[in-house]
Amino acid sequence: MARLDGKVTLITGGARGQGAAEAQLFAGEGAQVFVTDVLDEAGQAVARSVGGGFRHHDVTSETDWVEVVRWVLGEAGRLDVLVNNAGIFRVVPMTETSVDLWHQVMDVNALGVFLGMRTAAEPMKQQRSGSIINISSIAGMRGAGTAFAYGASKWAVRGMTKAAAQELTPFGVRVNSVHPGIIDTEMITEVGENWRDVLVPRIPIGRPASAEDVAKLVLFLASDDSVYCSGHEYLVDGAMTS
Repeated sequence: MARLDGKVTLITGGARGQGAAEAQLFAGEGAQVFVTDVLDEAGQAVARSVGGGFRHHDVTSETDWVEVVRWVLGEAGRLDVLVNNAGIFRVVPMTETSVDLWHQVMDVNALGVFLGMRTAAEPMKQQRSGSIINISSIAGMRGAGTAFAYGASKWAVRGMTKAAAQELTPFGVRVNSVHPGIIDTEMITEVGENWRDVLVPRIPIGRPASAEDVAKLVLFLASDDSVYCSGHEYLVDGAMTS
């Protein structure tokens, strides 16, 4: 029996990177996969490759969230796993962060997670089961001086996860956060073309993680293997924050 047999899963930001890797891994473990993103063409391609569904989705929109969850419930009748994966990364220090940039980053990375948890909570509570996995960052575990708004948003994800777990775990709904370190995806190029030279020497394991490295941890939290795990943060960072 596969680890996600019979489970209905929703992954935001699933068009590429970690979200696409999660979709592939979940499907291989028997899940019914629904993918959302603002990148329609890439998202549709991922959905086709896993035999799942795709929908355009602005995670900062309350209306979009209601429609997406209604769509999943209409197609599958339930929602077992939500991966709040969608996010943006901006390398801008505090003294150069504009109010507009602050709101842009916080809206996608923090508001989007809040709306996702709130919208998914009711059907999960009704079925008395579910797993919500919020993708944070090692920037949510320590200071991120060169990416001020991003770091603030990822601390917010960590805090919201703990609060939501206290509220939802009594209803059988687990909530956890995942904190990737340096991941070899399109997002890391925001650091610059020479990101490997700058960042890899800081990683004790000696290499950046792949999207699949993160997806394997997310799979554990999505599966019943983690049935007693809720309200915690899980690092996948090659010992950077040890």
